[in-house]
Amino acid sequence: MTFAYDEAIEFLAGGMTPEELLGFKPSPAASERFEELVGKEKSEGLLPEEHEELERTMEIERVLTQAKARARARLALPEK
Repeated sequence: MTFAYDEAIEFLAGGMTPEELLGFKPSPAASERFEELVGKEKSEGLLPEEHEELERTMEIERVLTQAKARARARLALPEK
């Protein structure tokens, strides 16, 4: 099973340029798993470990959103 959280951590741990950060997207498998968890949460509820997985995925998405905003700001700054 592919977890978006784990993919993002591996990506961040590898270091990257602002451009690479802005281009990062979860794999199709990780995106599919996220959608599966959201759908299951709405329809029947999640097991505790699934709820934790969903929470971790949403947290890393928040971190990536903030990191991408900072990367955009860095790219907009004039070179010195």
